[in-house]
Amino acid sequence: MKIALPPEVTFIIEELMKNGYEAYAVGGCVRDTLLGRPADDWDVTTSALPLEIKQIFDRTVDTGIEHGTVTVLIKKKCFEVTTYRIDGTYADGRHPDSVTFTFDLLEDLRRRDFTINAMAYNDFTGIIDQFGGTEDLHRGVIRCVGNACERFQEDALRILRAIRFSAQLGFEIEKKTSEAIKKIAPDLLKISRERIQTELTKLLLSAHPEYFRLVYEMGITRLILPEFDEMMTMPQNNPWHCYSVGEHTLKMMEYIPKDKVLRWTALLHDSGKIYTKKAGADGSDYFPDHALESEKIAKKILKDLKMDNDTINQVTQLIHWHAYPFKGDKASIRKVLFQIGTELFLKLLSVMEADTLAQSDFQKELQLQQIHETAKLYHEILKDGDCISLKMLAVNGKDLIEAGMKQSREIGSVLNQLLELVLEHPEYNTKEELLKRIR
Repeated sequence: MKIALPPEVTFIIEELMKNGYEAYAVGGCVRDTLLGRPADDWDVTTSALPLEIKQIFDRTVDTGIEHGTVTVLIKKKCFEVTTYRIDGTYADGRHPDSVTFTFDLLEDLRRRDFTINAMAYNDFTGIIDQFGGTEDLHRGVIRCVGNACERFQEDALRILRAIRFSAQLGFEIEKKTSEAIKKIAPDLLKISRERIQTELTKLLLSAHPEYFRLVYEMGITRLILPEFDEMMTMPQNNPWHCYSVGEHTLKMMEYIPKDKVLRWTALLHDSGKIYTKKAGADGSDYFPDHALESEKIAKKILKDLKMDNDTINQVTQLIHWHAYPFKGDKASIRKVLFQIGTELFLKLLSVMEADTLAQSDFQKELQLQQIHETAKLYHEILKDGDCISLKMLAVNGKDLIEAGMKQSREIGSVLNQLLELVLEHPEYNTKEELLKRIR
């Protein structure tokens, strides 16, 4: 089978071979190309040593030369070229303590995580597949190279990578690999929270975010996200729901758009229900103020996972407002717009719609109709230019001082009161009308 390599990769391989070395495209780029998927990164593996690589190419960067990696720059594009290597022991469960260079391609491929990532290719020898990667691609299987327990003990992050690849490709995890994940899962506690968050984010942004179920079923959430275990076992006995909190969450992620903020919001939006459950007089379950509790939990979890502040801010705001009962009037919409802004408001509607779609059929059509009506009113508000912020208010602090107010903190308070008035009655947003009211 012939693979269409990018011209830059072909050039790198041919230049190395002209100088007497072996060279192949390797890893994920080969996997994705065989699957008919676009390859994001093209990596090259070679028998040439790092200094020999640097002598062949004019523009290089020593990105990981101690581990054999040199970045070759061609036409403003970067390509990692790595010497065949054998990894030593992994004392920290993440990085090899030492690296030994080798001239044997198969030894290099043997150290890789999964069979589908352990294939190499060039136009002269075709695909090198010693471990059955092409067969596993056809079968739709994630399987470790060699002994699965050893692969995960070398680098525990591979545990989450296995589930992430499963979600991205829609593949099953092979039985022995799955058993090894459950056994070695506690080693994830050796991995930095930031790296765990990165893998979880990639999983959530995959074609199958609902595969997050595997993180739970393999005993991983109890280590890194114990709240989710409680969500999975908490029923919601009321007309609006037909799933446990956790099952509802997984279902919601199938409906919500592929977006980092939205997917994390979906995962954590009902986490507060584990602390707010109440039994009503009619025997139904209720979760008063669960949105506020979920907001607190989400903030704590995302900070612990070293998430960036912008994502934390957006996710927590969406969770705070996700259960807000819009009254079908523009005033309630303008008030929320003032709090979160126009862009985040559209994401809020996406959250509300996905949340509703993942519920029972009870009043589902009515709720969806209300969300669509809210979206319609939102666009009318923007089209009409209604005031939804202090910047849009027809008066400012200078106007109030010129009207006779003394410069003090009271000016800010008055402006906020005027904004509250205008959010209810946008027709009052004229300088004359507002100054008349403060007099």
